[in-house]
Amino acid sequence: MSIAARLMIARKRRRLTAKALAEKSGLQADTISRLENSLRRPDDGTLQKLATALDYPESFFLKDACPSVDTGAVSFRSFSKMSARERDAAEAAGAIGLELGAWVEERFSLPEPNLPDMTLQNDPETAAFNLRQHWSLGERPIGNLLNLLEVNGVRVFSLSENTASVNAFSFWQDNKPYVFLNNFKTAESSIFDSAHELGHLVMHKHGDPKGGRLIEKEANQFASAFLMPERDVRAAVIRPVNVETLVRSKMRWRVSAMALAYRLHYLGILSEWQYKSTCIELGKRGYRSGEPIGVDRETSSVWKKVLATLWGERITKNDVARDLSIPLDELEGLIWNLASEEKAPSRGKPNLMVV
Repeated sequence: MSIAARLMIARKRRRLTAKALAEKSGLQADTISRLENSLRRPDDGTLQKLATALDYPESFFLKDACPSVDTGAVSFRSFSKMSARERDAAEAAGAIGLELGAWVEERFSLPEPNLPDMTLQNDPETAAFNLRQHWSLGERPIGNLLNLLEVNGVRVFSLSENTASVNAFSFWQDNKPYVFLNNFKTAESSIFDSAHELGHLVMHKHGDPKGGRLIEKEANQFASAFLMPERDVRAAVIRPVNVETLVRSKMRWRVSAMALAYRLHYLGILSEWQYKSTCIELGKRGYRSGEPIGVDRETSSVWKKVLATLWGERITKNDVARDLSIPLDELEGLIWNLASEEKAPSRGKPNLMVV
């Protein structure tokens, strides 16, 4: 059973159909099907062909069963644009991320989850306000949302897929919250994606009973309200609102110019006509596809400390990948753009409570 599950994970990570894997490995399509349905166990020669075709160590397929991600509880950002193959690849990354997370937690003390269950809260604005109160944030802007998530027990990973179809996804597993972010986007987009997934984690903890589009709308509204609290926006936004003042104002909340324009329209600060005119002008200046004037990308305090501590013990990423029996590119993909390696000594089991 573990070989079958791991074979499917590796195949999906490489975005191959069973037929394509059969052709690449020189095996019969029926052989792949029987292996993935646990109807046969691969002999040494077959396993070697599969490992070579997938560029995975043979030992990956021989380990105990891989953690299973509850696909019904996964919340995807940009759900409607995603192909089945992209979704499969992302969920397979989630399974490998769980293994990496378990490896880290055996060696480090990570913050305990501190996310209230707001499943019964139907108003995203209220949910965002209540979570800010729960975390004692008040109305002030959030300087580093990624660190805020980590200090409250959210396990954050990166996505290696350079695609616009999968912005981010999140899920709960064993009472721990996980977020996977596409860090190929602008820093502002990643911050909003983080807040969007936070909305899913607190408001849609038990899956998607309302339908994908509705919960995506709720998560977007939560993210907007959480990042740009109404009182702070009304008090701090530069008047009169035009493109120049809006671009300056967005730096306060570390959001995209378009996201701030939408928030101002939602709060009635911009009329419908002003909002449309502002969006048109922002598009002409390049703010629809990027952020010509942007903020610094957020990085992970947890991953920085993990990598620094491991390096202090002369444990490299190659060593970690070998211990997990995964290709180095999979490990790199899960932490890409989240942290830079810093050399630091360590003693005992480090406590990685982020401050």
